[in-house]
Amino acid sequence: MLNSGYLIPANSKKGQLIFNFFRPIDLGIFGAGLGISLLLLVIVGTSNLWTIILVLLPGAIATLLVAPVPNHHNVLVLIMGIYHYLNHRRNYVWKGWCIKDGDKQ
Repeated sequence: MLNSGYLIPANSKKGQLIFNFFRPIDLGIFGAGLGISLLLLVIVGTSNLWTIILVLLPGAIATLLVAPVPNHHNVLVLIMGIYHYLNHRRNYVWKGWCIKDGDKQ
């Protein structure tokens, strides 16, 4: 207790994450993207610039998906939030001060 109040740390949820940033699914996506890129580097080789770019693309996409974003966990969570907002029904419940104004008696 601090001055008769409770002190709650602002980042208390970060203690539940791996390295304070990643969920297990984030590390799985990151590892899979890098693994696919490394495997493609060994199989395809590096003959020209465009081949290298295409081979490194899975790793780059996975890295961008798990990159932290302000006010959200990471880019993947932001994309899922936008998708959910655009594709799911929203119910707005009216709780205004003039809710009984419609009943004229």
